[in-house]
Amino acid sequence: MISSDKSQTEISLEKAIASLPPAVYIVGAGPGDPDLLTVKAQKILAQADVILFADSLVPKQILQGVRPDAEIIPTANKTLEDILPVMISRVQNGKSVVRLHSGDPCLYGAVHEQIESLAEANIPFEIIPGISAFQLAAAKLNVELTVPELVQTIILTRMSGNASAVPETEELASLAAHKASLCLYLSARMVEAAQTKLMAHYSADTPVAICFRLGWPDERILVVPLHQMAEVTQQENLIRTTLYVISPALGEVGKVRLREAQRQRRSKLYHPEHSHIFRPQRG
Repeated sequence: MISSDKSQTEISLEKAIASLPPAVYIVGAGPGDPDLLTVKAQKILAQADVILFADSLVPKQILQGVRPDAEIIPTANKTLEDILPVMISRVQNGKSVVRLHSGDPCLYGAVHEQIESLAEANIPFEIIPGISAFQLAAAKLNVELTVPELVQTIILTRMSGNASAVPETEELASLAAHKASLCLYLSARMVEAAQTKLMAHYSADTPVAICFRLGWPDERILVVPLHQMAEVTQQENLIRTTLYVISPALGEVGKVRLREAQRQRRSKLYHPEHSHIFRPQRG
């Protein structure tokens, strides 16, 4: 019989606390909303002995379910050389360690060098994916970024910066030539150059969603024409934690075209005239 003052989830989490093996768990915190953590991320955060979190990118609200006795270590002012010895020593002492990253660790998470160093030190680790900002942006905007016959490709990229250079073959101007739904990360400080490169291929009135601190309490989303992208960014003083979504799927023109040709453009996946192995042709 389950006690009326405890949910099944709370009891399950309590039972699991003692069973989290010593290791480094590289956890994606998602954009910032605690409700968008995966169930697995929530469980591991609730069990971890030590949590190192990128406090400049991950809001403290993400930590609301952690153990009261967990060791919390902010890392905004630390280098990899500061962080790695802490993770390694804690695991060697039998502790479970969460390395909490914003968004999804596989996207601009700077986890490659951590993975290599942990493997060299024979420290077990596991990566737990998280929701990325571009996914939350689409949800907040109530759009699909892959509308049949309008746009079917999503490009995730960034401008080349001091910390991370972009390969020449992935320059923004060449990627923009595809005219896909393009999600531009980590580029607010170079927004004028980005706008110029994008306008070489996208029309000046292509809709751009400027998404600031998605999932945070002070989240803001502004949809403007491409030619106003830099101006609005600077007027609003958005210099960090800003994602740009450039896509024909955002525009009223695209929405009108979608409504006018709904039957022709709709995905065939659930169309009554489309058959597949699990749904043979009817009639």
